[in-house]
Amino acid sequence: MDLDNEELLEEGGSRLTFPGETLTSSQAYMRGHGTYVDNEEVIASVAGTIERVNKLVTVRAIRTRYNPEVGDLVVGRITEVVQPRRWKVDANSRQDAVLMLSSVNLPGGVQRRKLESDELQMRNFFEEGDLLVAEVQAFFSDGAMSLHTRSLKYGKLRNGQLVAVPPILVRRLKSHFLTLPCGVDLILGLNGYIWVSKHVKESEQEGEEGFDAEAVYSNQNDDIDESTRTAISRVTNIIRVLSSHFIPMSDMLLLEAYEWTVDQEGNAKDLLQEDFGEALIASINTR
Repeated sequence: MDLDNEELLEEGGSRLTFPGETLTSSQAYMRGHGTYVDNEEVIASVAGTIERVNKLVTVRAIRTRYNPEVGDLVVGRITEVVQPRRWKVDANSRQDAVLMLSSVNLPGGVQRRKLESDELQMRNFFEEGDLLVAEVQAFFSDGAMSLHTRSLKYGKLRNGQLVAVPPILVRRLKSHFLTLPCGVDLILGLNGYIWVSKHVKESEQEGEEGFDAEAVYSNQNDDIDESTRTAISRVTNIIRVLSSHFIPMSDMLLLEAYEWTVDQEGNAKDLLQEDFGEALIASINTR
């Protein structure tokens, strides 16, 4: 493959390659991650998608751990409450992320320095096994990412189900908080963890004096009716089918897939049958 003559590979575009494939001349392009130079040629060292920015050519591996960047939205699971004043979080990366006590909102939304009394109540905020949505704030010297949940749209997750997909399938979108017309909310974590949950209206989240930050740390799920549970299961299985066929996630694609499954009048569990899943993928590819 010669990128100089490849019209389909525009800047910001991508196409698949495999290890050992010659991509271009090292005199015309600079090599990036996932490539090496041999005999003045840039060669792919991993299987993945070719990405080009100006004269920099990289290959993003198909199967890899999440590589975080500052500002990324991630979904994670608390693995340990450690001292001093921090939680360890599994964020599907090469090492656990860190959430500092100083990087979370206190119940009631009070803005003040964290005290020893707050440190003693850390498990009242997050404990082992809790799921949360957070933002990558910075990196420590050892490469571990530091998270924060200081925005009111971040915090503990309830009323839903977690789905794990390869991180490469989650594209960077204008917003990673999606609401489908079927009454289901989605949080697309760039680390490949997707949260599918019951839709909560803003009017239900707010009290007379605005957002109730105490609800962020509640361990009690709301009552979820059967139709909403079915919708959550259906969306979850759609994501699993798309992931198994290595199709990137987007709000429009998920909505089209959901409408197709409803038209077929099948149950949510039918999506996990091979023939039903293949029919869904064929329907998506023809649109």
